[in-house]
Amino acid sequence: MNNKVKGYTAGIVAAIAYGTNPLGALSLYNEGFNPSSVIFYRFLFAVIIMFAILKWKKVPLKVTSYELKILASLGVIFVASSITLYTSFNYMDSGIASTILFAYPIMVAIIMSVFFKEKTSWLTILSIVLSISGICLLYKGDGTATLSLVGVMLVLLSSLTYAVYIVIVNRAKMVMSPFKTTFYIMAFATIAVFLYSFTSPSNHIIMFPSWSSFGWSVMLACFPTIIAMTFLNIGIFYIGSTPTAIMGALEPVTAVIISVTIFNGVFTLRFAIGIVLILIAVLIIVAGKSLLDTLKQKRVANKKLN
Repeated sequence: MNNKVKGYTAGIVAAIAYGTNPLGALSLYNEGFNPSSVIFYRFLFAVIIMFAILKWKKVPLKVTSYELKILASLGVIFVASSITLYTSFNYMDSGIASTILFAYPIMVAIIMSVFFKEKTSWLTILSIVLSISGICLLYKGDGTATLSLVGVMLVLLSSLTYAVYIVIVNRAKMVMSPFKTTFYIMAFATIAVFLYSFTSPSNHIIMFPSWSSFGWSVMLACFPTIIAMTFLNIGIFYIGSTPTAIMGALEPVTAVIISVTIFNGVFTLRFAIGIVLILIAVLIIVAGKSLLDTLKQKRVANKKLN
């Protein structure tokens, strides 16, 4: 039970940390950054900070060849997910893209079921339905946004690669410090996005135009990268891929709270209903099975008494 509490807590922390992404990214976009620059500096500073943490904690950096291959693959996959999502914003509304992105818990459940024969309970299916319904309510559109086939395909690819990332973390079974895991993944991700920046002039990495842009990059490195990825890995380790993925529904909740409190967004009844649905979905994942087991035990005990 203690391990499950650790896993669910880690999943919640990871989701909330990921939800701070728009706060830093939008601020950098306003200063003229392109997606490649945002992603590159986010990962680069994460690597520097994680290296300092590992040295401070005296964690050895040595890894096996098997671990190195897995970590390199995870770094490339994570970059692919980030780049395809940011690129999709050029073809469609970012709110719609972020809503479609949350197909990844379904993809995780399907991958685990088809390839690893993991049973998907009706509680898991219910929580996925509730969380997706809640996220759809959190999307605030003006009714004029159109869907682009290219944009939708890019978002679905982003969702799929993120789902694959979560599954690999779960199935690789690497016995390694979460900080060390995050460090290596971010190191390979930094290299990957640096190479990607040479594919087009529009992808070139720009220098910092101000100290505020430097600060926002550090913020992105700390919260939606180091904290989010480290706790995501912890959550997957303790409770598995699918429950941790569903916890990600708290990401848009965090984004809505940031929008309302910092960017003077309007909090509507639809937002309130959406957040309630998401919280119910998370509660089902956290306590649903335990509650059913308790009820089942009571029924068995009552039958024995009768």
